[in-house]
Amino acid sequence: MTRIVAGTVGGRTLRVPSRGTRPTSERTREAIFSRLTHYGVLDGARVLDLYAGSGALGIEAASRGAAAVTLVDSGRQAVEVARHNVRDLRLGSVVTVTADDAGRYAARCAAAPGTPFDLVFLDPPYDLTEPALAGVLASLAAPGVLAPDAVVVVERSTRSPEPGWPPGLGLLARKDYGETAVYYADPA
Repeated sequence: MTRIVAGTVGGRTLRVPSRGTRPTSERTREAIFSRLTHYGVLDGARVLDLYAGSGALGIEAASRGAAAVTLVDSGRQAVEVARHNVRDLRLGSVVTVTADDAGRYAARCAAAPGTPFDLVFLDPPYDLTEPALAGVLASLAAPGVLAPDAVVVVERSTRSPEPGWPPGLGLLARKDYGETAVYYADPA
């Protein structure tokens, strides 16, 4: 069972896809959001959640005060579950769900940036290749995609190497939670 930790829909449970995703544990989400609160990026934020799965990270951000959240996943079941969760929690005015490949979505953002994102989550499958992750990060680092004080949060296996940060993104911190390594980066 996955539940929202805090905020306007705190304590509510989320559906999760039966396969193909690895939900972020409640303990790890609480730690991530504690750090994001410290960074001061949640209130009124424009959030992008790539590889969203059930949408737990983006929905947690909406529950804690984000103004606009976009959940992106390419898995049909993940998209259906995320849409159900958004409807069930009545967050449709804040959270949108997009069925798309994270790399393609990020590349489109780089090609035609709109309002910059204040917070971006990347929780890809652990077997995503390092070059594929580097491509998504490079797209996010393109001018106009991120706000000047944005934070990018990347979850990887502790057995994976540190992501290759492209010019325009620099590591703020790394914290490990069991098998999960969480990296925080900002526009360099």
